[in-house]
Amino acid sequence: MQIQLRKSVKEDCAAMMHLIKQLAVFEKEPDAVKVSLEQFIECGFGENPVWEAFVATDNDIIVGMAIFYYRYSTWRGKRLYLEDLYVDEAYRKHQIGKKLFETLQAYSLENNCTGMNWQVLDWNENAIRFYKKFKDIHIEHGWLNGHWK
Repeated sequence: MQIQLRKSVKEDCAAMMHLIKQLAVFEKEPDAVKVSLEQFIECGFGENPVWEAFVATDNDIIVGMAIFYYRYSTWRGKRLYLEDLYVDEAYRKHQIGKKLFETLQAYSLENNCTGMNWQVLDWNENAIRFYKKFKDIHIEHGWLNGHWK
């Protein structure tokens, strides 16, 4: 196994969409992915990109990813928002998620962020345990998420 981390490039998008669909199945929402590959590419690599990502590869095959973007908190300032952190099931237990998360922590500091935010499903005990292993992690309770459309 030759795991390497790097910033994503446009040519990674099809493999990343495959992982996004795996994540949707894992999160019990197999039909929730509505974005097309073309929209995904445009939003990441078009004229006004809104997301960035790091990918983990094994011999040039994408086996994990961390998709993120910047957000602003009126309480905390510029933050990195981790949209999705996912590692293919066959590659778990190899510290890939840990390496991706640590890379994002360092990247957020390099880019003058005050920290990072993300969501985790309350039933995903493995993910909650994963996040709690890191220093200065807080899993909040009491906030309900809202969305339009």
